[in-house]
Amino acid sequence: MSVAIGTEARSRQRSSTGRRSASAAISVLLAALAAATIIAVTVGAAGIPLARLPAALGLFSDGVADAVTARDQLVLWSIRIPRIVATAMVGGLLAAAGAIMQGLFRNPLADPALVGVSSGGALAAAAAIVFTDSRFGEALRVLQAELLPLAAFAGSLLTTAILYGISSRAGRTSIAIFLLAGVAVTAITNAGIGLLVFIADDRQLRDITFWLLGSMSGATWAKAAVLAPVLALGLVACAFIARGLDLLVLGEADAFHGGVDVERLKRISIVMVSAMTGVAVSISGVIGFVGIVVPHLLRLVIGPAHRLLLPASMLLGAILMVGADTLARTIVAPAEMPIGILTAAVGAPVFLGILLRQRGLASL
Repeated sequence: MSVAIGTEARSRQRSSTGRRSASAAISVLLAALAAATIIAVTVGAAGIPLARLPAALGLFSDGVADAVTARDQLVLWSIRIPRIVATAMVGGLLAAAGAIMQGLFRNPLADPALVGVSSGGALAAAAAIVFTDSRFGEALRVLQAELLPLAAFAGSLLTTAILYGISSRAGRTSIAIFLLAGVAVTAITNAGIGLLVFIADDRQLRDITFWLLGSMSGATWAKAAVLAPVLALGLVACAFIARGLDLLVLGEADAFHGGVDVERLKRISIVMVSAMTGVAVSISGVIGFVGIVVPHLLRLVIGPAHRLLLPASMLLGAILMVGADTLARTIVAPAEMPIGILTAAVGAPVFLGILLRQRGLASL
């Protein structure tokens, strides 16, 4: 009896410690996101010092704004704040999609780009740029800004539907076939992008290149509103699949015996990864390494439990993207550097470090 009571007490203590650690990790990430947001709000081509920030935000205002305050308010509410909000959501979606993908494949090197979702959206976006800028699509040229994200999202969803159809049979989905089909589809879409680059003129080529490198320059409140429901649904869905992903690490058979509907978990995870990546790509263009670096770094710090890993990935992804976007629009101001260059410059060395670490563990 005393042994059972002692074991139960230790279990409660570990559970309480885990909850405190989770709360501390989320609190630190929220504080870091708040700090990154304040920095992003105040710096840029049109800088807004902290002393002027309350007035620009409309706080402690008597309703009368001078010319400087009016300019600050225009910059903040029309350009900078919607961009920061959209950037944070894009980062959160990409990082959470990466965490789900790594749990699904049971591999810390898995990334949403592996399944071809990003490249499918990129091909559709490049096609929209070339078509609307040609004489055949001249009537739609004025709608290019609106058609581009729609085309990218449609391309991502179509790619997912094709991959799911290839990898599913008799109600069962093969993750290995899904991954291999994704590699093949990525090669095909890259060939299509190469063809479009070949036939594009100088202006079209510049637009395609800038979009493929990723940018948040076109972020608006309307685009942020498109991202918000996907992010909210993703948060809810993550809470339901976290336990299943934890058990899936042990293998599909063990997860099944642990009460997990493995096929249902696969379907939900695939749809979530595709929707998150697709809607993010449709707004920002192709941005690499966020989905692979963020979850891996967090696993080293907070552990592999998806109940904490998934929301933490969203927060750290948002922090990383807001920081990278702030640097992208200030490092060469008043021009703007594509954000994909910065994420690749940071992510590629980290990725190589992960590979070397995996090689070292494999040799033990």
